[in-house]
Amino acid sequence: MQNSQPEIAFRPVEREDYETLRGWLNQPHMREWWGDPEEELGFIRDMVEGRDTTRPFLFMLDGRPIGYIQYWFIGHHQNEEWIKDNPWLTELPSDAVGVDVSIGDPALLSSGYGSAAVRAFVARLISEGHRTIIIDPEPTNHRAIRAYEKSGFRTIPHLEGRTGDTLLMEYVSDFAA
Repeated sequence: MQNSQPEIAFRPVEREDYETLRGWLNQPHMREWWGDPEEELGFIRDMVEGRDTTRPFLFMLDGRPIGYIQYWFIGHHQNEEWIKDNPWLTELPSDAVGVDVSIGDPALLSSGYGSAAVRAFVARLISEGHRTIIIDPEPTNHRAIRAYEKSGFRTIPHLEGRTGDTLLMEYVSDFAA
């Protein structure tokens, strides 16, 4: 990323974005963390078409889509189906939101755009009134963890080692970049 701040913007995913998303989801760097591309695209379709409350967005760099970001409502997942595999959900406030993000183009990895997008997205969520914002990378996804730390997220100490294959991190509002 260049020294000047990039112009990061967000727009809701639309049906016309499915092919772009399919291309990104088929990239090795996304398959490693997101899983089967067609299954993931099916989840995104459910979001766009209103069958899932998760909110999906593309993030743009100077008007060009470069990645995917979404937020989901913790309270909507504090149910028997989700809690049996993710008991840590009960230890979060029901009004919390979770964020998931990925750079689409592998040439843009480790360039600072992911951190910039997460910071801008968190600012947007805060402006909408969300106070508890979490992110849950796999503990072996060191690139993502560094990006999230640069964006103001910190490991939740009392949940460390108790969340299975995720590292639960919370945005710390008094973080100074």
